[in-house]
Amino acid sequence: MAHYFDSQPKSESQRTDFTIRVRDHWLTLASETGVFSARGLDKGTAVLLEWALKQQLPQLPAGSLLCDLGCGSGAIALTMATLYPHCTVHAVDVNARARQLCLDNATRNNITNVVTIDPIQRNPDDRYALLWSNPPIRIGKTELHDLLLTWLPRLDEDAHGHLVVSKNLGADSLINWLNAQGLPAVKLASSKGFRVIEASRSKDEKN
Repeated sequence: MAHYFDSQPKSESQRTDFTIRVRDHWLTLASETGVFSARGLDKGTAVLLEWALKQQLPQLPAGSLLCDLGCGSGAIALTMATLYPHCTVHAVDVNARARQLCLDNATRNNITNVVTIDPIQRNPDDRYALLWSNPPIRIGKTELHDLLLTWLPRLDEDAHGHLVVSKNLGADSLINWLNAQGLPAVKLASSKGFRVIEASRSKDEKN
């Protein structure tokens, strides 16, 4: 069975357009078979973006690195890139088709500050001023935990990661687990069956 977290999807490629609004900008993206949420913007990502766009977002220095962990079509990455045009967004996904789709969507919208990253080829020295993610819950608990333990500690000091997770798929237990790992986590919001979680790297984590 094919999964959106396969590195090389074998399914026939078919694309479908959808739109998202980022403040005063409308972005047109394509979704694609073999990629997470192949029919358009999924509910979880919509909840995260709706929440984020209502916040007073942090002012970040030009040149800061931002991360969309599990980029899929790139809806989160392109939103971050639009909000922070002087920063670089790393769109991370194990799925090669998702990475290409994200790049194509960035090009389509004249966005030049998105770089796709295969997690295997990550630079261990990179540090992120902001991380947003609709994490791939269905890869399995062990794999999800490994993913978060790899990427959340790469936040800059005092930076935050924001995750959106379905309540029915273990959002509350994930908060408890993150705290048990020394990665401070709290629920910031709930909407449409999803939790928006803020997580930080351990205060003992060294650069």
